[in-house]
Amino acid sequence: MSEYAALTIDVELFSQTPAYRAASGSTDRAGIGLDGLAFLKDSLEDANATTTCFVVSEIAETHPETVRSLSVAGHEIGSHTYTHRLLTDLEPGERYEELVRSKETLEATTGTTVEGFRAPAFDFGPDHFHALAAAGYGYDASVVASRTIPGFYGGEYRLQHPAPATHIDPTAPDSITAIPTSVMPGFRLPLTGFWLRLFGVRYTILGMKLLARRGIAPVLYVHPWEFVDLPDVEGVPRRVTFRTGVWMRRAVERILDQPFAFRSLRRILADADIRTGSMTPTDSEETDLDDRSTIPDSEAQ
Repeated sequence: MSEYAALTIDVELFSQTPAYRAASGSTDRAGIGLDGLAFLKDSLEDANATTTCFVVSEIAETHPETVRSLSVAGHEIGSHTYTHRLLTDLEPGERYEELVRSKETLEATTGTTVEGFRAPAFDFGPDHFHALAAAGYGYDASVVASRTIPGFYGGEYRLQHPAPATHIDPTAPDSITAIPTSVMPGFRLPLTGFWLRLFGVRYTILGMKLLARRGIAPVLYVHPWEFVDLPDVEGVPRRVTFRTGVWMRRAVERILDQPFAFRSLRRILADADIRTGSMTPTDSEETDLDDRSTIPDSEAQ
């Protein structure tokens, strides 16, 4: 049974989300999400927990002390690109520039080495792992072994454990490790993000326990803007604002109260058994994904 879990933070502002950028309306409120990040930082400290913060590095330029304080508090700093644009919307040269500029900016701001990367909306192109290696990264957290979700992501991958990136792309450089974001066994939907807010905190906690019994450290993710009261912006879907603010604050407090050691992805990877081989899942990964057990109604709220 795994004793570790990761409550990772995709450090982005509401104005940097794809939903806001595509909306017809706008808001004059600036820095929406910074208060949520302060709440998360305090909550992690109260729980004696550390994490990985995947930071959009534009924020490191506009709010350097905020980003620096995360590193000083003992949290790993990873990259979430420079501008939070979807990588597949960019040309290969632009994608590479997003990786390099983000890494350089975050390292200059915090004085730490940035090893990890997560793509905005888990969206990346065919040259992804080669670009990461060329830019000097060591691991990627952009894979979600979810079922296909129209309008979201999913359907491409089956990886459940940290493994060499060759499990995703056989041509990937040996230097890159992939650590997937967790999904519910059998149900195969993510445990956090919108799915935490849709199904409820007991859904997420149940999934964490089921994964831990399989020896998998649950990897969750949240966004700082989910922890504040969001403005009504025309064109932003209701699913983006549903159960944000106080509801999410209470949910994360319950998650951090579970009997896990919440640590950074770098720490989890250091203790993991990184298996080699082709992109074909191992028998245990197939079992994790194809478990047809249902979620009790009492646990899904």
